[in-house]
Amino acid sequence: MNYNLNKLSEQAEKSSNLAALKKLLQLIKHERPTLMLATVIILINSSLNLLGPLIIGRTIDHYVVPKQYQGVLYWTGVLFCMYTVGLATSYLQTKMMGGVGQRMLFTLRNAIFNKLQLLPVDFFNQNKAGDLISRVNNDTDKLNQFFSQSLVQFIGSIATMTGAGIFLLLIHPQLGLAAMGPMVLIAIFTITVSPWVKRTNATSLKSTGGMSAEIQESLNNFKVIIAFNRRDYFRKRFDIANQDNYKTSVRAGIANNIFLPVYSLGASLAQLIVLVYGVYLIGNNFSVGLLIAYLTYVTLFYNPLRQLAALWANFQTAMAAWDRISQILGLDSNLVNIVDDHAGDDELLMEFKNVHFGYAAEHEILHNVSFKMERGKTYALVGPTGGGKTTTASLIARLYDPNKGEVLLNGKDIRSYDAHERSKKIGFILQEPFLFTGSVRENILYGNDTYQHYTNEQLQQVIHDANLSTLLAIFENGLDTPITTGGDSISLGQKQLIAFMRAVLRNPELLILDEATANIDTITEKLLGDILNKLPKTTTRVIIAHRLNTIENADEIYFVNSGEVTRAGSLNDAMDMLLKGKRVS
Repeated sequence: MNYNLNKLSEQAEKSSNLAALKKLLQLIKHERPTLMLATVIILINSSLNLLGPLIIGRTIDHYVVPKQYQGVLYWTGVLFCMYTVGLATSYLQTKMMGGVGQRMLFTLRNAIFNKLQLLPVDFFNQNKAGDLISRVNNDTDKLNQFFSQSLVQFIGSIATMTGAGIFLLLIHPQLGLAAMGPMVLIAIFTITVSPWVKRTNATSLKSTGGMSAEIQESLNNFKVIIAFNRRDYFRKRFDIANQDNYKTSVRAGIANNIFLPVYSLGASLAQLIVLVYGVYLIGNNFSVGLLIAYLTYVTLFYNPLRQLAALWANFQTAMAAWDRISQILGLDSNLVNIVDDHAGDDELLMEFKNVHFGYAAEHEILHNVSFKMERGKTYALVGPTGGGKTTTASLIARLYDPNKGEVLLNGKDIRSYDAHERSKKIGFILQEPFLFTGSVRENILYGNDTYQHYTNEQLQQVIHDANLSTLLAIFENGLDTPITTGGDSISLGQKQLIAFMRAVLRNPELLILDEATANIDTITEKLLGDILNKLPKTTTRVIIAHRLNTIENADEIYFVNSGEVTRAGSLNDAMDMLLKGKRVS
């Protein structure tokens, strides 16, 4: 299945802003009451601002011109009260929308992170971690900025502009139509240019994600950079990413500011039209006060357009960010669960039936593979590098599903087990075990609810009963030994020991060890072998190793190469097959 977000973005049809906004509002539908109340407050604020010019115009005609200053003072007081209420409503709307923005940011990031938890390993193989981080942090923040800051101004500007337009037409229809003439040109320009602005912002966000991915990769591999003295290589790679981000950001900046000069030109033309036409109308049922009010309403009509020039660009940026976010939210795992009512098998633990698999549909790695694994036995997978051993183990643990055929666990399709049940039955020690920042205790209990509430003394007794005390003694502070991010505070061999303890304490029915002893000394390797031999007799072990002494006591050896899994027989037979089949076809 294609999970590459960049390819999906290129293949997807461009959705309209209205459709994208509807999807976003659906996600935050619980905020609807707050949004509606904030909208009402915004409309009240806009209405108060719109009444001001009309009152000023009437005050000039009825009180200033005839010099009735008592009326001037009265309406000045009325305007002061109106503007005070306007200040209060402005504060309320800002506070409410700021809360909506922050809660939306919280909801979005939770939704994305929860979705990422549900997606299969295949998704993470096809996408860079840095780009995903950028979508979770940067893109969601673009949406937050629009909702918490721009949306209030956006709705307020539209309300003010609409109200001003109504007043212009009511006061003098002909002059109103003339004043709104430049608006037609502005609307045509906006409709024409908006798709380009959205595409330009989407490209800029994608470039930001790419640069984030480049930085993340460089920092993760900094030891290698130093060891090979290739700072120049990674500096060049970063420079390319940075240059690309600079160019796309400049283009996005131009796109986001292209509306402002056009809107300003339209506003200036409208004011000129009103001034010329208005002076001509004075004396023909059109007063000086009405002309001043009219010029104010023209300003109230076109000033929001100037704000909308910037806000519309922010809206396009937010919609481009939402497109990138919705790409993740719209994905579903290809590891679906099915119903299988077959009875379990007491003897047969795992079976492959005519399994075909490839990470990409056009390149198949395993071809029509069939084999069985009995409960309580030890199986070894040997073969040349790239032959398919880890791929076979990944299918056993259901990190992937076969393209064709079946994988059975206890006689039932492995897809019929939910993730929690399957992870309890199958333990997997990876070639490169990952540790979290914390302590040894927290890492060996990761995903193990059984012992989470045990004290250190109780847990040490459990570890002793599982014959793991000798391994724990290797760590200076035992269970309290600190682990930094990625486990760099300890050796790779110690990481594997923690991963080994983590897997064994789960008491799995099937334990997969993928080169689990590759980075430890021979004495500790023998110790691990003794622990494996003391596991419950019902535990099935699958061992992947290049060192043949690790698999010499296996009950069954399978040779994995060229897409086939073949029973090897004895250890000598496996060595012969390995020597003859070093090349992977």
